[in-house]
Amino acid sequence: MSGSFDRVRVLILEDNAHMSTILRTILQGFGVRAIAETRDAADAFETMRSTNPDLALVDYMLGDVDGLEFTRLIRTASDSPNKYLPIIMVSGHTDRKRVMEAINAGVNEYLAKPVRPVDLYNRLVSLIERPRRFVKAPGYFGPDRRRRQDPRYNGPWRRATDEQNADKDAG
Repeated sequence: MSGSFDRVRVLILEDNAHMSTILRTILQGFGVRAIAETRDAADAFETMRSTNPDLALVDYMLGDVDGLEFTRLIRTASDSPNKYLPIIMVSGHTDRKRVMEAINAGVNEYLAKPVRPVDLYNRLVSLIERPRRFVKAPGYFGPDRRRRQDPRYNGPWRRATDEQNADKDAG
C-alpha cells in the first residue's frame, strides 16, 4: 500500500497539541498530505465543512463535547457535514465499557494510546479495504457493529427478534 495515502484527507480532533503533533507526524510518515487539526468539536464541524475529510481521528476525552458526543452529532445531526465519515476513536481509556460506548456511538475503529504507527496503519487499511456498511436501527446510526459475517447464515434475519419486529411494523 505504499503511497496509497497521498490523496487521503484527515481531520484530527485532539485537544492535546502534543498528541495532535504525534498523530500528524505518523500520518505524514504514511504519505498523508492533507491534514486538518482542531482542538474542539465546534471547530471540527466547521473544518469538516471546508475541508471535506475522508476520515477523522477523534480523541475520546475533549472539552465541553467529548469524542462520543461529537461522533453522535456527526452520525445524527440534521446539519452534519458527513454522516458517513469514517471515525477512528483515539483514547488512553481502553476498558471494555468505554470501547463499547464508542462503538455504540458510531465509531468505525478504536485506537489505544499510546499510539503505535503500525496500529494506526492497520486501522487506516481496515477502513479503506474493508469498509463496513452503515445501518439504521432504533437508537443507532453508524457502521455495522458486526465485524464478521457468519458464512453459515443464509437467511434474511440477523437476530432472533427481527421477524417479530417486522410483523409489528407490517401490522
